[in-house]
Amino acid sequence: MANSRGGRVYVTEGGEKIYGIMAEFATPADLYHAAEKVRDAGYKEWDTYTPFPIHGMEDAMGVQRTKLPVAVFAAAMTGAGLAMLMQWWMSSVDYKLVTQGKPYFSWQAFVPITFELGVLFSAFTALLGMIALNKLPMWYHPLTKKERFLASSDDKFFVAIEAKDSKFDPERTRELLQKAGATSIELVEE
Repeated sequence: MANSRGGRVYVTEGGEKIYGIMAEFATPADLYHAAEKVRDAGYKEWDTYTPFPIHGMEDAMGVQRTKLPVAVFAAAMTGAGLAMLMQWWMSSVDYKLVTQGKPYFSWQAFVPITFELGVLFSAFTALLGMIALNKLPMWYHPLTKKERFLASSDDKFFVAIEAKDSKFDPERTRELLQKAGATSIELVEE
């Protein structure tokens, strides 16, 4: 049976759909080198799980920089531009009012509101963008079924390769993880 990426849908002997393969590594250095090997093998749908951040793991995984800063900057400029436009319209077109002999459009008085709307638009964009890019909320994850995986918040290091990856093949993926130095490899069902 084909999935949406043109790959196969793998099932266990019991008929359960396979989420992927999870491999445990003994040390952060082992995990780091395993991540490099998985990246070099061409896998795209995978992740590492550790109890603490490992310096350089993003490079080892081949993670690209996020586009979120560009979106936040664009939202900030949009908010500031709309604030300035709104204030110009109100004071120069909609309700002309001479205040202390100043021109209708005295931009210095509009700086605080322009700044605040820029901050407001960028804050909401950062929050909503982070939620969307992290695929949240995620109420359930198949890895949490595995008792061994729960130690990833204590002292264990894991790589999980998802079955939806176009390069995923249970035997070849297991072989790759064994060559990378995994101490334990388990198939994870949905």
